[in-house]
Amino acid sequence: MTRRSALVGGSVLGALALAGCSDDASSGGGSGTSASGSGASGSGGATQATPLKHPAGLSYGTWLRPTSHLLDAASTKAVLVEFLDFECEACGGIFPVIEQLREELKGQLTYAIRYFPLNGHRNSVPAAQAAEAAARQGKLEPMYRQLFQNQSAWTEQQGPVDQQLRGFAQAAGVDLTQWQRDRTSQSVTSRVQADLSDANALRLQGTPSFFFNGQPFQPQSVDDIRNRVRDANKA
Repeated sequence: MTRRSALVGGSVLGALALAGCSDDASSGGGSGTSASGSGASGSGGATQATPLKHPAGLSYGTWLRPTSHLLDAASTKAVLVEFLDFECEACGGIFPVIEQLREELKGQLTYAIRYFPLNGHRNSVPAAQAAEAAARQGKLEPMYRQLFQNQSAWTEQQGPVDQQLRGFAQAAGVDLTQWQRDRTSQSVTSRVQADLSDANALRLQGTPSFFFNGQPFQPQSVDDIRNRVRDANKA
């Protein structure tokens, strides 16, 4: 069973309660802690393209791999990584807040997303695979938007969500033949599993889980994120 715990936060315009999704079976328990190490081990196929080129000077470890997907590539002084589950209501709830912050902090923030499908969400793995298949065509961001903007149309469905995912992929502008082939491939399966393995190695308890500059980050408000990014860039 998926259990949700309250996280007090704030929106760009005012107070907002953010809930976190967790699943005891998907992680080893414990709090999210930064793991040491660098390089691409555990990150999946090293030759696959990412939507954006990584800025020179990024630090890598279990929280971020050289093959991790960036949606914004800017300052190496302010790097926000989100481990997310596309079926998690909390991730869907914080999505518009993150999108507004990304716009506001454009040029100041490098933002990466990593897959953390929870066992308690029956459609989270297919959604992550659909997103990764779109990423193979450079269409991760539009697919990411489709999945979250239409979250209520497909999450927690009892039957297959293939038709919904295909519709989102079409709206994202992918080649559907290639997308269908990729999303069921071992390469895509392994890529999603690699992110999940890193999340478990970090002992993350649920989604969304954030890291800022390689350290666990639990923002209590949107101002926490905004101020952390601005302060880092001033340093």
